[in-house]
Amino acid sequence: MTSIPTQGASRIAFFGLGKMGLPMASRLVAAGWTVTGFDPFDGAREAFEKAGGRTDGAAARAAEGASVAITMLPDGKAVRTLLAGPDGIAAKLAPGAIVIDMSSSAPVGTRDLAADLAKDGVVLIDAPVSGGVKRAIDGSLAIMVGGDADAVAAAKPLLEAMGTSIFSTGPIGSGHAMKALNNYVSAAGLTAACEALQVGQSFGLDPALMTDILNVSTGRNNSTEVKLKPFVIPKSYTSGFSMALMAKDLRTADDLARHQGVAAPLSRAVASLWTDALADLGPTADHTAIDAYVAKPGKDA
Repeated sequence: MTSIPTQGASRIAFFGLGKMGLPMASRLVAAGWTVTGFDPFDGAREAFEKAGGRTDGAAARAAEGASVAITMLPDGKAVRTLLAGPDGIAAKLAPGAIVIDMSSSAPVGTRDLAADLAKDGVVLIDAPVSGGVKRAIDGSLAIMVGGDADAVAAAKPLLEAMGTSIFSTGPIGSGHAMKALNNYVSAAGLTAACEALQVGQSFGLDPALMTDILNVSTGRNNSTEVKLKPFVIPKSYTSGFSMALMAKDLRTADDLARHQGVAAPLSRAVASLWTDALADLGPTADHTAIDAYVAKPGKDA
């Protein structure tokens, strides 16, 4: 198996220079690696070049001879298309290359893709992240890594340039399973917090005071700590993480429960609620706009 190149070696390809991918790839450059980035949007490539990275307007050329390919794409289908579709780049990578899928992909699909790539001598590990754009910028992401232990160990220096909490979760697909379940818990907490504020405010409670009390009480969660005051109470809904991506992750968590034969009734209810919210508010809505959806008359979560 090919090892991770040392800093300065120009054998890393990074696919997906969006809100999360751009700062993550930039952290690798800042840590001393030479990274060739690809994104279909000119503006994304230009931003990465300003951060010191190299870019190519063709995915196949970016992948040519790379020992490591990192994907940060919308979902597992996009990852499969990039790697193993009719024009897949897997064949362009160096023999024994490692692919690190940092997207939020479906875990069962990740296992299937790993088996397909292995036929061509390419090793896939899944390493989704949590922490949002702010922690992507400062390199403090939490990263959940599944896959072959040797490949995970080889990838660790790269992952440590992007995150401060690196968890080895087990076999291939386990990182993506953990990410989906984490986002389910996060979305359930946000939904509950928004509903609580709405009920309390209708009774005369101040929502900012409610948030302060929640944050020193047993109701405290990530949403009460970092989302209510900046994004929900002022109704700005500008956290930077889309409702479409959260709804997708919730469907992934629900699909995983179904695949494992676990009833998970709350997971099913939350996934359904967010799917309906996405249909109502549209694909450009921020995920914190779930507050606006559950506040609509006649909405029973």
